[in-house]
Amino acid sequence: MTIAIFVGSLLGTMAIGMPIAYALLISGIALMYYMDLFDAQIIAQNVINGADSFPLLAVPFFMLAGEIMNTGGLSKRIVDVALALVGHVRGGLGYVAILAACILSALSGSAVADAAALSALLVPMMVQAGHNKALSGGLIAASGVIGPVIPPSIGFVIFGVVGGVSITKLFLAGLVPGVLIGIGLALAWWWEVRKETIASPPKKSGREILSALREGVWALVLPFIIIFGLKFGVFTPTEAAVVAAVYSLVVAVFVYRELKISELFAVFVTSAQTTAVVMLLVAAALVSAWLITVSEIATSVVDLLQPFMGNQTLLLIAIMVLVVIVGTAMDMTPTILILTPILMPVVKAAGIDPVYFGVLFIVNNSIGLITPPVGTVLNVVAGVSRISMEDLMKGVWPFLLAQLVVLFLMVLFPQLVMWPAKLIGG
Repeated sequence: MTIAIFVGSLLGTMAIGMPIAYALLISGIALMYYMDLFDAQIIAQNVINGADSFPLLAVPFFMLAGEIMNTGGLSKRIVDVALALVGHVRGGLGYVAILAACILSALSGSAVADAAALSALLVPMMVQAGHNKALSGGLIAASGVIGPVIPPSIGFVIFGVVGGVSITKLFLAGLVPGVLIGIGLALAWWWEVRKETIASPPKKSGREILSALREGVWALVLPFIIIFGLKFGVFTPTEAAVVAAVYSLVVAVFVYRELKISELFAVFVTSAQTTAVVMLLVAAALVSAWLITVSEIATSVVDLLQPFMGNQTLLLIAIMVLVVIVGTAMDMTPTILILTPILMPVVKAAGIDPVYFGVLFIVNNSIGLITPPVGTVLNVVAGVSRISMEDLMKGVWPFLLAQLVVLFLMVLFPQLVMWPAKLIGG
């Protein structure tokens, strides 16, 4: 009955259009009333404790870094480097989008920021070259999904805080899966454009490639600083976010000089507004997480999944299917906040490595960003590129299927995640 009350009140409040943060609070209050535990002070304490977390400081700084990169010229130079390297091959602009997405992912950790930057820069170029606009937009949207997987990742930060999992280990474990998603997208793009007769631009000379690399080196060096710092314990993930924000600010203002001092206030306000939405969600979700523990909903879920508990692969497939379904109707952050406290006891009871599960879970939630009807990244790309949602949904399907194939290959072959993670993480 507790599951029915929690899920029913949550879905009911969302159905009438209530913001998800408030829906989480209402579902928690409904559960407290049912259990005769209602106390406004408990709610207030959990809300405050939910936001009062040192690791969560990474969220505003990574969001600030992404905003600075887009307005300060770092994102544009990453695209220029990718153009110089792979722009000349057949369908080269598509591979440029994928390569640029992988590099940008190692800078901002935000799918929305990456997709917005790539849409503005590449969709017009792809259409002008003769590629189908909907297919081009679909590829850009799908490439943005790499953002929350390759570190630094806001999704990993939130999952690590809520699930009690090492964020550093999650960061290092996400490197190879992010690259695998990029490879899957490249194969899907190759399949889609193999019969096109679009003339490719001439191959860049060695001097032009070196020039692009020289221009982009200030942006390209940041991922190596972050990975090196995390690998050797120079700084924590939270401190890495500060490093990313300060570094990108210095480069944008003093090196590339595309971000004026007078524009900084608007950049800070925009990132603060986005951060406020995420942090309110996190704070509200902690109320529900506490009640999920008290009401033993997680134990009930373990009992429901008992038939799968003897086979880790079947259990993970069942969970991944559940998350895919939830992802079609809910954004990434609330999905992480709601499902993590419920699923982590199941995962631990089945003996599954929490880091491995965390990578699969975040990859799955990232894919949810391009699954209609909610699909936050889809909406961003549609708005920036001026593509109708109906056309964009048709264009994204080949790449969505490719990402799902990569996800389930990682479920079937855990070594794809764990072996590189152990090799990188030591």
